[in-house]
This record gives sequence, structure tokens and C-alpha cells, in this order.
Amino acid sequence: MNLQLLNPLRWRRPFLISVLMLILVIWFGFIDTYSIRTRILLNNEKKELIIETERLREETEQYQLKMERLETNPGLLEKLAREEYGMRKPGEIIYRVQEK
Repeated sequence: MNLQLLNPLRWRRPFLISVLMLILVIWFGFIDTYSIRTRILLNNEKKELIIETERLREETEQYQLKMERLETNPGLLEKLAREEYGMRKPGEIIYRVQEK
């Protein structure tokens, strides 16, 4: 067996550089904490979170508009209280009709 092949100090310089570059590519591409794979996954998660934030912002605006309408329109507030929460005025009798 040729011991020269096992000794990295005896390898040719271009081969040694290419092995080193391969090790660096593997390290920074897949193993390192901030590897390219990790950065891609984090970037995708960031995009999803931005979309979710926009959706929640729009939902919040809708709720704020609904609150403003309820504050300015007492008839709507009374309708919501009666329909959604089954509230009634004193002395009223409520009949609930169930659909089949």
C-alpha cells in the first residue's frame, strides 16, 4: 500500500485546495448554525410571518370598524345583544325557533 496517498502533506496542491473547498462548501452549506439551508428556511418562515401579520392587521381593522359602528348605532348594539347573546328587556319573553 502506498503511504503517500494517506498523508495529506504529500498531496498535490490543486487536489488539496479542492478537498478543502469541498469541506468548506459542505460546512457552510449544511452544517454551520447559519448555513445556507438554515437561512433559506428562516427566510421562508419570515415570509409566512409577514403574510400572517398582514392578515391579522386587516382582521384588527375590521374589528375596529365593527366596534365603531356598535358605539355609534345603539339599534345595532341592541340587535347584536338580542341575536347573539339572547339578552332581553325586563318583562319580555323570548321564543327560540330551531331549524331542522
